[in-house]
Amino acid sequence: MRLGADRVRVRVPATSANLGPGFDALGVALALHDELEVRALGTPGVTVEVTGEGEGEVPDDETHLVVQALRAALDHVGAPQTGLHLVCHNRIPHGRGLGSSAAAVVAGIVAARELVAEPDALPDETVLALATAMEGHPDNAAPAILGGATVAWTETGTGVVRASRIAVHPDVVPVAVVPSVQLSTKAARGVLPRTVPHVDAAFQAGRAALLVQALGSDPSLLLAGTEDRLHQEYRRSVMHDSMALVDVLRARGVAAVVSGAGPTVLALARRVGAGPGPDGVVRTDADAALEAAFGGVMGGWRILPLPVDTGGASGERAAATPRRPNG
Repeated sequence: MRLGADRVRVRVPATSANLGPGFDALGVALALHDELEVRALGTPGVTVEVTGEGEGEVPDDETHLVVQALRAALDHVGAPQTGLHLVCHNRIPHGRGLGSSAAAVVAGIVAARELVAEPDALPDETVLALATAMEGHPDNAAPAILGGATVAWTETGTGVVRASRIAVHPDVVPVAVVPSVQLSTKAARGVLPRTVPHVDAAFQAGRAALLVQALGSDPSLLLAGTEDRLHQEYRRSVMHDSMALVDVLRARGVAAVVSGAGPTVLALARRVGAGPGPDGVVRTDADAALEAAFGGVMGGWRILPLPVDTGGASGERAAATPRRPNG
């Protein structure tokens, strides 16, 4: 397959996975985006310019995650490799459990889709499969690609990765509480046990099912629907402050969870009132609880109200009409 463009733009949302009981399966896209422009060059080599999150820290060569994903996608469809120049504007915090690595992987694959002459060779299903192969699990990649909330799974026997969107009630307002410290996914997974008690597994299955109902139809069930016995408590030793904040918020009735592998805390808050206040800010049931938790002293934490992103990843050929991903 030949290339059909030499300059493309891509936009990918942050994501929060697990949402409490939906370990490695549930996720939601959030309205915080990384944006990048990719130019295919007639000469070999790679240059990467990064502004924002990760600036001066992430690689600026072939080992950059976007480049690796882009090249894997080009190989998958038999397109030629090329020199690349990337300009990345990153807003998704790194190492905080908001899907920055999944965003980079999805961005690279979507960029490849826009570069090739036949974009239909990389439908959403293939993007998800390629991203999962690089990420190891689909819980962040699925909402990053499709937008909204998703449940993702791997088919028994075939190994095919699937994802389905979950309706999100308009009164559900995610609020990310982001600490200044980072935590690697490897470290967060390293403290998980190999087995859990059967009673906890049964509890988890019921709460995951309840969470789907709470997200789509009845936000009053969010507190019960986000109860977890599978991973969060085991991770307390590597994110003590985050779990302490989860405890405080839940004690005040807020459906707070660890976002992905942490250490960001995600509150699945509920809208209070019919719309934004005079200042344009949507009021939620988490506002007073967060104020009480911090007492005006943030200590490096940031509170980011992040509406659900319903569009997912998008790409366009430069100077062309934006084209939504197919699939």
